[in-house]
Amino acid sequence: MKLLKHYTKAPEVLTLCELLYELGYHIKISDSFTLEVDEAVKDFQRKNSLVVDGIVGVKTWAVLLEKDNKPISQTDKFLKESDLINFANEYDLELAAVKAVNEIESSGKGFLINNKPKILFEGHVFWSELKKRGIDPNSYYNSNSQNVLYPKWTRAHYQGGIKEYDRLNEAISLNNSPNFEEAALSSASWGSFQIMGYHAKNLGYTDIHHFVSQMELNEGEHLKAFGKFLEKNNCLVHLRNKNWAGFARLYNGAGYKENRYDEKLSRAYSKYSQN
Repeated sequence: MKLLKHYTKAPEVLTLCELLYELGYHIKISDSFTLEVDEAVKDFQRKNSLVVDGIVGVKTWAVLLEKDNKPISQTDKFLKESDLINFANEYDLELAAVKAVNEIESSGKGFLINNKPKILFEGHVFWSELKKRGIDPNSYYNSNSQNVLYPKWTRAHYQGGIKEYDRLNEAISLNNSPNFEEAALSSASWGSFQIMGYHAKNLGYTDIHHFVSQMELNEGEHLKAFGKFLEKNNCLVHLRNKNWAGFARLYNGAGYKENRYDEKLSRAYSKYSQN
């Protein structure tokens, strides 16, 4: 595992945070090694007779994984080369283009350390999904629910990692009815490509429960959902033509230039084309 320390920003920090959270440290789960994470690491090192330096190297990783009662075992869920090849063939795409999109547009690992698919719960979408079902969200909007139910988008309530499931379950528990469960599941983005649950029926899934059950299988299913999303939103023609700006505009939105998604896709394509 990668050596991590204060100020490190890397996908491996997510795994570190998930492990610490599972071991009782109530920290925000993200890819940033914050001061909060640093303090948790030092506390863990102190309690486990390790050198207390806040540096997560081989020894600290070894003890963390040994202490965790749910060891990482996810290789059967990982995306395979054959998945990308089949995707390229199905949609008449160059494999290098598929690999470029997978690298830039996926969220990295599609599963959390507890083997559940990665999600991000959106409280403003939950507000809209309740209204779609004839439920007045204002009736449930109070100081106890404001972290999972709110009328406008904000990142203030994101917790990251497995803690997003706490938020999802909290949203469901506001009423514990089938409508609330469906609305809540539809209000989370799922898997490697973070496809919103409310797209389920439009992408050909029977309902939100069918969609979620497929997302729970493996990253290959995440890729399939991504392909259906690209097809429905007319993104594939831009991939076939290597029109990275056109693709990024449709998939990432009008602000794609700020994050240079088109440039990142172009560079990734060039890299994979040379292999």
